[in-house]
Amino acid sequence: MSKRLALSLGLIALAAAPAAGAQTPPAPVPAVPQVPAPVAGAASFHATGGLATKKARYYSSGQRATLRGRVRPAVAGQVVTLRVIRKGKVSKRVRRKVRAGGRFTFKFLVGNPGRLRLVVKHAATARQAAFRTKGRRIEVVSWTAGQGARGTHVLLLQRALVSLGFATPVTGYFDDGTARAITAFRKTNQMGTTGYADFAVYGKLFRGQGGYRLAHPKSGKNGKHVEFDWSRQVLVLAKGGRPYRVYHSSSGAPATPTVFGSFRFYLQTPGTNDKGMVHSNYFIGGYAIHGYASVPNYPASHGCLRVPIPNALQIFNWIDIGDPIYVYR
Repeated sequence: MSKRLALSLGLIALAAAPAAGAQTPPAPVPAVPQVPAPVAGAASFHATGGLATKKARYYSSGQRATLRGRVRPAVAGQVVTLRVIRKGKVSKRVRRKVRAGGRFTFKFLVGNPGRLRLVVKHAATARQAAFRTKGRRIEVVSWTAGQGARGTHVLLLQRALVSLGFATPVTGYFDDGTARAITAFRKTNQMGTTGYADFAVYGKLFRGQGGYRLAHPKSGKNGKHVEFDWSRQVLVLAKGGRPYRVYHSSSGAPATPTVFGSFRFYLQTPGTNDKGMVHSNYFIGGYAIHGYASVPNYPASHGCLRVPIPNALQIFNWIDIGDPIYVYR
């Protein structure tokens, strides 16, 4: 090999060799993915069931309350907790998963009488921040009412009766009209015949129960007709497939029984006749619905269907000639 060639190869090798003390560059560090911050949230809810004024919602002792609410924004996989607070202490905790659309539902027994405050909370998670709702107050009560009572408990009693079709004034004062409605409610539900609203009566009304079930809901034009239930001794004005008004009534005594069957009203006579019949509505022969001074809790008439005189005009004005009536056991 010539000296010139050897020198050239040496220079090439020297150029290819790393310089003394040179550092090898570090391998690139992979980028760390950014974890999104938890989403802020808020929730609202409302209570259903029971009886309510603009200021408060009331439940009967031992009743089941239902709360429905919504979380915004909705984040999958979240859980909310209902706290039931009585006298400043948490008496009950109920956990529920948040459903699609952020909706949630709680159902719980309200327990004994007293004031409860309800709060829904969400504990912080990796996906949604902590939040809580404003507290809502409900009242758990054990009410009764009778003649002469007045107040919120009477007003709500009357509203509940009217919502089920029982004829009563809505004044907040327990008068004779309210007592008659309670009698009709009791007779409908086979709870006796008094006009006193005890805890059992309130219990049904708080739950929206105890309405009359029509035997002929589709009869008449737009469902407008009359039914008399001999076994319960109540008269029902019906329309639209549901009871419009339900009245305490009395049918024929055993010696002079009321006829059973389906009929149509053919004659109405206003005022009081010489037999003491007030605002009479005839449906076959001399058989009529009419007001009368005495309307006991058992069959006592000469065959007609007696109603209390204060209710007679309302019934008279509601009935039209040709309307059907069904009298059945």
